[in-house]
Amino acid sequence: MSRGALLVLADGRFPAGGHAHSGGAEAAVKAGRITSAACLEDFCRGRLHTAGLVAGALAAAAALGVEPRELDAAADARTPSPALRAAARRLGRQLLRAVRACWPGEELDALAREFPKGAHQPVVLGLAARAAGLEPADAAYCAAYESVSGPATATVRLLSLDPFDATGVLARLAPELDQVVDRAVAAARRVPDGGVDELPAGSGPLLETGAEWHAAWPVRLFAS
Repeated sequence: MSRGALLVLADGRFPAGGHAHSGGAEAAVKAGRITSAACLEDFCRGRLHTAGLVAGALAAAAALGVEPRELDAAADARTPSPALRAAARRLGRQLLRAVRACWPGEELDALAREFPKGAHQPVVLGLAARAAGLEPADAAYCAAYESVSGPATATVRLLSLDPFDATGVLARLAPELDQVVDRAVAAARRVPDGGVDELPAGSGPLLETGAEWHAAWPVRLFAS
């Protein structure tokens, strides 16, 4: 494992576009479902075990070398909301630009040609980890952590929440993040034999409906 590459890929300053997205937190704050650190923890826990698990498994499978087109189609099938699918592709396109500058290679070039409008972000993340010499678990960790760190950071801005309280939420979720990553990698390792149906398909209906509501707002702080 290249620890330096992992630090670069997981660095919040890596220009992958995630800072412009709240992971559904903005809609949840507006709807009154996030009002405090305790509410944020509940929100992040639900997101980790649904969207985070799915993203982690997709990223791990891509890092294992599963065909990106199959994984992208699987990601589409697991993302009912058109707004979330569009956001995932925008994030994937931006991430791919950054990754190709850091670890150029034919596999990433081929992905850019195949998906000029962007592949789903977890698929790109998995191929990025692969290009950087990382393991499937590293890719899954990046994806799963991002699923909760994004909403936590966004809520600090949306509610003026104490950053220490938001960081405490992430620390308390760390053991569950480990469990989610283990499940994600185990599912990804079954894909070569069982196909992409082996990947988890956990969903958060409020995340999906909230994304559609959020996309229609004339003014918002975050893109999603």
